[in-house]
Formats: sequence, structure tokens, C-alpha cells
Amino acid sequence: MRLPFAILELNDELRSRWHAHFELPTDRNRKLEEGLWRRTQEASNAAESGWRDATDCRRRLIHYRYTYDTTDRDGSAALCLQTLYLMYCVTYPEDEVEAIYDSVVRSLQAGGWHQPPGTSVWERDDLVATPVRYSSHPMDIAHGRPTPTEYLSLELTIRSRNDPTSAYDKAMPWDVLRRGMRMKDRREDPVLLSDLTALAEYAPFHVEAGCGLSVESGVPPLHFLHDVYQVTDRTTDSFVLRAQQDDIVLRLLESPESVLPLLTHIYRACFVAEPSDTHRDLKKLADAGLLIGPVMTNNFDGLLQRVGLDELYLRRYDQDIPPVEFDPRARGLLVIGSHADRRRVQRRARERGLKVFFVDPEGFWDGDSFIPYPLEGIRREDFLCRQRASEAIPELVERVIGSVRRL
Repeated sequence: MRLPFAILELNDELRSRWHAHFELPTDRNRKLEEGLWRRTQEASNAAESGWRDATDCRRRLIHYRYTYDTTDRDGSAALCLQTLYLMYCVTYPEDEVEAIYDSVVRSLQAGGWHQPPGTSVWERDDLVATPVRYSSHPMDIAHGRPTPTEYLSLELTIRSRNDPTSAYDKAMPWDVLRRGMRMKDRREDPVLLSDLTALAEYAPFHVEAGCGLSVESGVPPLHFLHDVYQVTDRTTDSFVLRAQQDDIVLRLLESPESVLPLLTHIYRACFVAEPSDTHRDLKKLADAGLLIGPVMTNNFDGLLQRVGLDELYLRRYDQDIPPVEFDPRARGLLVIGSHADRRRVQRRARERGLKVFFVDPEGFWDGDSFIPYPLEGIRREDFLCRQRASEAIPELVERVIGSVRRL
């Protein structure tokens, strides 16, 4: 397979969008897409991992870094995948690891890869794959983490020859693993609201925006990536820690050209997505002086920036959460569709005396089924409006801006 790999043909409008919002340097590299998941078996996550006793020590790590850019050939422009790095590492009982390794070799052979004599490296045009088995993974040894008896580790790295991933970035999954698993927070019953009118009493306020805004603009939700990389089995809400559920790297080895459109889909979707009326309504709140400071977000689509709002990007793997500075004028925090890992922002807001408001339906539609997704760390002193952002924010603009102007 040759790189760059085209994922989208560009017209003049999309070329301009790339140059205006993705190419220019900002506080983060918008040409980079990165994902990292760890799944382990422990007593504290037994319901999700299937842990029964101390002999259950399965682990699955997956970390990817893709970079994108545009190419212009013979007057035709395309958005392209430029570099690729994917690390897949499992620690399972020995017989299962040996079976996975055999499957990897068969997939390499079926995909037309070749192995230079005397090496563990397989090559296919601009791609390089390296599968290695360990009785104890070097990073486990370095971190003083023993490998259980009768377990092995298999690490498979698939990368482009021009991959720029640094040693620091490659160590990221192991640093995240060393920090320990994320524990679910304690949920309390908040004050329920039919709308967000009460927020007027706590203006000006900060905003933390989750993926709900992006979904309303056509960007796939986070569980799309969980499905693609087979992180969680959503039918059982359990971790994928069995080879029978796990074939994404095998399919990639067998036919990179067929699988890369799936792996790059969410970046392409972010790029073509248009800001919604809800994004523009947030800008109206900022223009009216009600929303202050940058919008805190873990969304990587750039839609907030494209309507003229400043962003503070929260999705970091080298720290639990970046420093969050609250404006001394702020009296509230509005949290829009943000769950789980980002709840530390809300905790810090409460410590500063800010009143926290949530707008979140506490679930999402999957086809014809509504899947409950309760907020984890919400507290009894918080306020919750169980509406979609596209319902609650326009009403907020109409009623809250009007309320403040009448004061």
C-alpha cells in the first residue's frame, strides 16, 4: 500500500477549510488523530472484564496515531492519510497468544507482506509490521509489573516507513497503564430542570462541551471508535479481552486498502461536518458576555473554533487533565453532553464555588433503541436538564439573554 492514501477529494471550499482551520499552527496539532485504550482484568472492574480471581490477568492495549495533509496532483486535491502508527498489545494465557500470533502470520501472508530473512519485520510497500512475543514485556519489566505465570504478551506494531512517532509518544500507553485504571465516580441525584432559565442567575459562566454537540453535526459518537477498534462489546457492556472478538488488526494486515477507509472515517467526518445552530448559539452567548473564557472540550472536530469561539482542548494522554483556569468573574459552569473522564473539570469548578449545570439526555439513540448513559459524577447540588443540546441551547439563548438584558 502506498502513502499518501487519499480519503476524500477536495473542492475549493474544502481546500479553504483545510488551510483556514486545520493547517495553521494552534495549541494542538489538528493534522493528528490519536486514540488510546487500555483494558485490564481487576477485581474493581469484574463486571466489565470478567475477573474472577487473581489468576485472571488479561490485558489489551491499543494506541494509534495518524497524520493527515492535502495533496494536489494535476489540479486535483485530496485529503490524505500521510503517516500511520498503530500499536496493538495483548497479554493473555500462553496458548491464546500463540494462536493469535499464528493468525497474525497467516494474515500477513494473505495480505502479500514479505519478511526479509533473519528479521521479525514484515514489509508491504510503504508499510512495516512487527509482531513480537514476550514472556515479559520490556515495559512491564521496566515498570516492575510481573507477568503472570503461563501468560505471554504479543505486541504488533503497524507503521508507515515515514512514521514520525517519537519514543515519548510510543511510551504513552504504558504511562497511562502505570497510572492505574479509571474508577467510576459516585453519582448523586441532582436538581432536575425543565429548561436552563435558572442559569441566568449564575452568569457569566464557563462552558464545557462534550461529544453531544458533535453528534448533532453528524460526527460519529465515541462508541463508533470503540466498535471499530473492538474496545467494548456494547451488546454486553463488557471489555473485549478474547481473541474471538478481536480481528481488526488481522483485517488491516490482510487488506490495508479496504480497512483504512474505516479507520480514517471519523477524521473525514469531522472535516466535512458543518457547525450546527447550537454551535452558533454558543457564539451568541459569548458575544452577549454570558459565556466567558475558552470553551473547554474534548472534541477534536474544530467546530467550535470554526464559529469563532476559543477552545481549551482537554483530551490529553500525558496528564489526567490540563490546567483549567476559571475567570474570577464566573459564577457557573454549563456542561453540555460531557461524561466520565472529563468530570474533573466539574470538580474543580465546584471547588471554586461555581454552580454546575448539565444539559444531557443521559443516553443516546442507537437505531430505534435508546441506550441509557447516566452521568457519573453529578452531585446533588448540581442542576440537570435532560434535553438535547439542540433543544436546550436555543431556548437558553432566547430566554437567558433576554432575562439578562431585562435585569
